[in-house]
Amino acid sequence: MGPTYTIAELAREFDITARAIRFYEDQGLLSPMREGQGGRNRVYTPRDRTRLKLTLRGKRLGLTLSEIKSIIDMYESPKDTVAQINRFLGVLSHQRDTLEQQRADIEMSLAEIAVHEEECRRLLAEAGADGNVEPQERSAA
Repeated sequence: MGPTYTIAELAREFDITARAIRFYEDQGLLSPMREGQGGRNRVYTPRDRTRLKLTLRGKRLGLTLSEIKSIIDMYESPKDTVAQINRFLGVLSHQRDTLEQQRADIEMSLAEIAVHEEECRRLLAEAGADGNVEPQERSAA
C-alpha cells in the first residue's frame, strides 16, 4: 500500500488545520481508512494526500469544493475523457473571467485610492506650518 499519513502529518505538511481536513472528508474529497479503538484514528494514503494537494490547489484557483471534487473524480475515472476535459476547460474559463473582473475592480479601486492620497498630500502641503487644513469647496464629482 505504501506510506500512510496521520491527520497531524498532513495538517503540518500543507499548513492547514486538522479541522479543515475533516471538513474535506465530510465533503467526500478524502476517504481515509479508520484504525484503532472504534475506528477513531484516520489513516491517509498517498491517494488521499494527492487529493488534498489538488483540493488546496483548486481552492487557490478560486474553485468551489463541488467543482474541485468533480475535477478530482474525473482524473480518477477517465470514462468519457474528452467531455470531462471540455467541462474542466469550461470551469477554468469561467474562473478566469471571474478573476479578470476582480482584477479590473481592484485596478479601479487602486486608482481611486491614488486620487484620494494625492488630495490628502495637497491639503497637507497647503496647511504648511500652521497645521490648519481647510478643504476647498469642490463641486460634487
